[in-house]
Amino acid sequence: MGALRNVGVFGDSILKGIQIDTENKRYCVKNYIDIEQISQKHSLVVNNYSIFGCTIRKGGLMLQKRIDNGKSYDIVVMEYGGNDCDFNWKEIADNPDAEHTPNTPLDVFFATYCQIIGMLKKCFIVPVLTNLPPLEPQRFFDWFCKGLNKNNILKWLGGINTIYRAQETYSRMVEKIALKTKTHLVDLRSAFLKHRRIEDLLCEDGTHPNTAGQKIITETFLDFKLQNMAVV
Repeated sequence: MGALRNVGVFGDSILKGIQIDTENKRYCVKNYIDIEQISQKHSLVVNNYSIFGCTIRKGGLMLQKRIDNGKSYDIVVMEYGGNDCDFNWKEIADNPDAEHTPNTPLDVFFATYCQIIGMLKKCFIVPVLTNLPPLEPQRFFDWFCKGLNKNNILKWLGGINTIYRAQETYSRMVEKIALKTKTHLVDLRSAFLKHRRIEDLLCEDGTHPNTAGQKIITETFLDFKLQNMAVV
């Protein structure tokens, strides 16, 4: 198998490069993940199809449709889990005594990711996964629960750090999936955790990397060897 050149990136707002505008406090595309530098270093042609709010199920359908329509990739990079592990916070605030499940239950997340990886390998496309940059739970809580009954949400959560642990669980699941399916993993989480002040790498919502965080993502991909991978 020759050198791999064509890369499709499928993920959510992290790899889309979404940040919060510091003036109007709204989400905007402010992407300083240096795709051009990554492409030049690894001699790749990279197309980024990441979408704000995307989950593994939506992303898998979009990827399958592109392949069915004749799109050709040597490598597909996937970054999912951040929206999958999230909850409907308004429903929790309105009814904290009820059972609430994430957008994508963990077992469904696992099964869907494995199915997508299997599909790619059958097409002789190399899948590459990324785990999740860590979030800052207090910022996340203050941003996403704004205007809601926070006492009710805390009652259901049991503590702010539950938010961190829930997201961490999905990030670890991505690592387990990579190990089980013998799939390459770009370890974004460890790259972020090397820094003592994670909050300096995240936007006001505690989850989207800011410009400094996006630079960490660039550096991690620059260090990752994409050139000569083969399907395993």
